[in-house]
Amino acid sequence: MMNANPFCIGFNCALGATQMYPFLQRLSAIAHMNTHAYPNAGLPNAMGGYDETPENFAENAKVFCTDGLINMIGGCCGTTPAYIKALYNAVKDVPRRQIPQPAKIMMLSGMEEFLFKDHIRFVNIGERCN
Repeated sequence: MMNANPFCIGFNCALGATQMYPFLQRLSAIAHMNTHAYPNAGLPNAMGGYDETPENFAENAKVFCTDGLINMIGGCCGTTPAYIKALYNAVKDVPRRQIPQPAKIMMLSGMEEFLFKDHIRFVNIGERCN
């Protein structure tokens, strides 16, 4: 990802703001570019609809901004112009996330992330073939 130098990385759809929060915390801590979130209006109910009101959606998503996790925000499934207006009013005066400087550490990923730090003297990199 870092070689591509993306402008922004983030999450869209699948979750409401409350469920998306822990994933944004982790992403924001390691992303050296803008981050975004476009949560749904909560999780879908048994009929496939969304029960969060625009005001509730805006308050739940505002935490992303006040906690400094994102640079851009919007809404996905279940949101309408009324949701986006409520969200705008909730976050318009909140400062944007400060993008952290990249660490000068090799970062690798597979099933888990691996940070190749100075105190590590040997790393055996391989792949299971079975």
